[in-house]
Amino acid sequence: MGRSRAPERVAAGRRDAPLLPAPPVGTEPAPTMRDLLLRSWAGRLFLIAAVVKLMLGGLRILFTLPAFLDILGIAATLGLIISLSYFIWRLFVLSKRRLLWRVRRKLIISYIFIGVVPALLIVGFVVLGTGLMSMYVSAYLFKEGYDALIEDITVLTEAAATDVARDPAEVDAILKRSHRVAGVRHQNLNVSLAFVPAPGSKLKPSHVGRWDHAEAPTSIPAWAADQSFAGTIAMPGEPATGEVQLAIRGISHATDAGGRAIGTVISDLAVDDEALTWLYDKTSVKAGAASIGNSGSPAATAVMSAGGDKGGSLFRNSLAFLDCALWIEGEKQPDCRATVSTTYRVGELWSRMSSAQSVSVQGQSLDAIFFVILGFFAVLFLIIQGVALLMGLTLARSITSSIHELFMGTERVQQGDFGHRIEVTTNDQLGELAQSFNQMTGSIEGLLQTAAEKKRLDEELRIARQIQMSLLPTGPLDTPGLSITALCVPAREVGGDYYDFFHLPDDRLGVLIADVAGKGTSAALYMAELKGLVLGLSQTQMSPRAMLIEVNRIISDNLDSRSFITMTYGVIDRRAKSMTYCRAGHTPLIFLPGAASALPGVAQVLIPSGLVVGLRIPGAAEKFAGLLEEQTIDLAVGDVIAFYTDGISEAMNADSDLFGDSRLSNIIEEHGHLSSGELRERILREIEAFVGGADQHDDMTMILLKVEQSFSAAAV
Repeated sequence: MGRSRAPERVAAGRRDAPLLPAPPVGTEPAPTMRDLLLRSWAGRLFLIAAVVKLMLGGLRILFTLPAFLDILGIAATLGLIISLSYFIWRLFVLSKRRLLWRVRRKLIISYIFIGVVPALLIVGFVVLGTGLMSMYVSAYLFKEGYDALIEDITVLTEAAATDVARDPAEVDAILKRSHRVAGVRHQNLNVSLAFVPAPGSKLKPSHVGRWDHAEAPTSIPAWAADQSFAGTIAMPGEPATGEVQLAIRGISHATDAGGRAIGTVISDLAVDDEALTWLYDKTSVKAGAASIGNSGSPAATAVMSAGGDKGGSLFRNSLAFLDCALWIEGEKQPDCRATVSTTYRVGELWSRMSSAQSVSVQGQSLDAIFFVILGFFAVLFLIIQGVALLMGLTLARSITSSIHELFMGTERVQQGDFGHRIEVTTNDQLGELAQSFNQMTGSIEGLLQTAAEKKRLDEELRIARQIQMSLLPTGPLDTPGLSITALCVPAREVGGDYYDFFHLPDDRLGVLIADVAGKGTSAALYMAELKGLVLGLSQTQMSPRAMLIEVNRIISDNLDSRSFITMTYGVIDRRAKSMTYCRAGHTPLIFLPGAASALPGVAQVLIPSGLVVGLRIPGAAEKFAGLLEEQTIDLAVGDVIAFYTDGISEAMNADSDLFGDSRLSNIIEEHGHLSSGELRERILREIEAFVGGADQHDDMTMILLKVEQSFSAAAV
């Protein structure tokens, strides 16, 4: 018995229905306190650490805990710190998310960082710079005033020493006269003078003034024995407190004409309330507490009455540094320094400095004019900054109001309210966006109706596809001696390709393949009409040529003037072991002789002449009959016959190259030894590899027939 193969149909691959978008995922609800404590690692850590701390606290009240429990307590403390830090971080993230969710808040915060913060930084920089400059100026003024006192003491001491050198016998008178001169220049200041005779001199020590701050010196330290000195000295105060007394001291040595030492004149100005008040009057800087220190002894507090305020702001306090000598240690310490805290007022400093230039313009001082101008620009700056802030907030409100309306509009649309409209209040880009939104919502309903109509048409096309595919051969085809396989892949839901098989009298089989020009529903309708026509004519017209002529005569009156049909019809005679066929403008046939043929293994492209079916032009019927050629080929075991449409040979890749008849014949020639089903799969794989990712532009239909061993036996 011969094998029978059912024709197979391969439908174009497509999705049955579009994928629907996944439903939106809502925002997760905020976790409760119970969830945070029981279902998070931080909450569990907090509970465990808190319980451990409470237990250890209770045990610590009753007993003395061992060391390992103290370590456990430290670990519990660390656990509490880690868990609380995590909760604080979660609170910060949540607060930031809720604070910055609204666009208005984002814009306001952005404006604050862009506009307000830089202005505040500039103001802060100016204030800080003014404060630092005031500190340096106050320290400079205080040092200048203090150095002026040192200079006066130096001049007083050197003048007295010069007078003593001229008349040593009048030491007391010279000291008194110098003291009176100092009193005239520096009233209310504690200025004292002393004379210390040189070793071996017959003169006696002498002193004038109060000498309340220290005892009048009767000897000279080693470091001042051979050099003059003018500066600050530190002398011992109350032993119980460790305080020292500061004084401005000048030392000048008197010698006779022969260069012999007569003695030393010492002038002191106590750094007390009177001296500090004098410095404040001259510099507008008040001196407060002072400390003295060096590398060899700890710091000591100097006795200076409260000339300055205690505390105060950063921009009212400063420091002044004074080099000093330690009179108590017998030698000068080079790194000894007195640090004096000072206070000041910026206005007083400015008045002190501006008084150096008493320039007036039309009766107004220059500094007053400067302050008026500076105040004017400061007020102007504040007004501009305030207006900018107000404008920024107004613009932010305008922008965010439009965005809020858009957001609410999208929420309404999401809920299905397509009739919602946004009120357009601005004539700007956001207003245009609102108008576009209104136009969009107005057209959404129409789009939904269009989508519903398209869905209905898609469903109808799906049904039409099922009907069209049902018109093609179904079920097994009982044809002993022939292995037959076929496929039809429409480029769209429905197509114009058609193939069919007809059992004819006298053990014959009719094979038809056709291609209606065009694609889509019109081609499918013409294909259905062609099927009914061929089914009737195939039983009455025994010759392929006669049947095609009759088909052309009937269908020409029913086709559109722009349409036509290409087709090939063959009749296989099993008794005569041959196939007679005609080609009406269709693609060629490929015939591969089997091993029993004269030219085995060489594929032949059969192209008999013929005109397309259905042309509605004058004289087309006579021309069709005149050009139509009928041919016959002998069949033997192993022969392969391929019918196909131009969707196979004209399959294109991304470079618009055609698959071609020659490539198809080469594949059949190379793999003709396979069964018809395996050969079909081989051809399809080659086409897919050639086309790659390019779209299918035409219907693909193919029939493969292979003559089997039983073909000859059945014909006997």
